[in-house]
Amino acid sequence: MGKMDNKVVLITGGALGMGQSHAKVFAREGAQVVLTDINDAAGQATADAINQSGGKARFFHHDVTSAKDWQQVVAQCIARFGKVDVLVNNAGVLLFRSLEDITDDEWDHTMNVNARSAFFGCKYVLPGMQKAGGGSIINISSIFGLTGAPNVADYEASKGAVRLLTKAAAVDLAKFNIRVNSVHPGLIVTEMTKDLLSSPEATRAFVSRAIIQRPGRPEEVSAAVLFLASDDASFMTGSEMVVDGGYTAQ
Repeated sequence: MGKMDNKVVLITGGALGMGQSHAKVFAREGAQVVLTDINDAAGQATADAINQSGGKARFFHHDVTSAKDWQQVVAQCIARFGKVDVLVNNAGVLLFRSLEDITDDEWDHTMNVNARSAFFGCKYVLPGMQKAGGGSIINISSIFGLTGAPNVADYEASKGAVRLLTKAAAVDLAKFNIRVNSVHPGLIVTEMTKDLLSSPEATRAFVSRAIIQRPGRPEEVSAAVLFLASDDASFMTGSEMVVDGGYTAQ
């Protein structure tokens, strides 16, 4: 406990799923958590639950595809808390479409939410992190940013972009004492993956490729995110942390 005392942590897509898990884990470790989402009701409910359990959380409405929203959210964080120490670019969308069926608008939407938002996050927290003397950025990619799979071409393209954006940002931001790393979850039980887990047969078909043959839990990803955000990972930047039960190991 206390790994993140006196740290301000901004988490996008924090209302539900892995983002909600990240918010709860960081709050338990002493952080002031700022969670953002377009789902206002769920986002506020998550912040309220954290505060009621003794943590510190604040919710802001945030369209991560909007540069203006990013500027406003970061300005609110700095005005209220004085800094942003950690950014977790977690917001994301996943559609299941074969390549020939993906519409232009669907492609653009996936790229905007998953990849463009990560760029905006890195860009707009930079001045505050520079002023604070450093920071840590964790970009949530996916195993599908590392390997191919059917019916998710737009998702894979966006998560592959996040993977290499992370490495580019790590190089560019090192001079400011800002570390940038990516996390690559496998199949995790969340609202986003409910279609993949719609039946025991579908679940078995996916996890059969992994060494640990079960879906992961959100808190198992949160543990990796917490590690990368903390001083325990002080010698890690531009790295990929894969949390997939061994899916990509064979």
